[in-house]
Amino acid sequence: QVQLVESGGGLVQAGGSLKLSCKASGLTFNWYAMGWFRQAPGKEREFVAYINRGGSSTIYEDSVKGRFTISRDNVKNTVYLQMNSLKPEDTAVYYCAAVLRTSVTLRANEYDYWGQGTQVAVSS
Repeated sequence: QVQLVESGGGLVQAGGSLKLSCKASGLTFNWYAMGWFRQAPGKEREFVAYINRGGSSTIYEDSVKGRFTISRDNVKNTVYLQMNSLKPEDTAVYYCAAVLRTSVTLRANEYDYWGQGTQVAVSS
């Protein structure tokens, strides 16, 4: 069955960096665009970053532009999220998700598969 497994979360001080990884199995990885989303306590899940199937196109939520970088390795079936200059408001559970559709989508409810999430906590 399809599995998306995130790793790399943790506790970091403001201004620090973390790199999240999401390893996919059970699907043809390069058929899927990938997204990162996050959910803070008491808030709805929100879009963070998107990368197309080939890795040539990326989209970011405004608050993370210039600080976060999404990338993928279609040989390793893995998508990454490099997070720099972290802020306390970045604290959330981060999820990776896979979507088969060819047109760009940033809507969580249109994604086909989800990981279990990894916690990121940024202290001030």
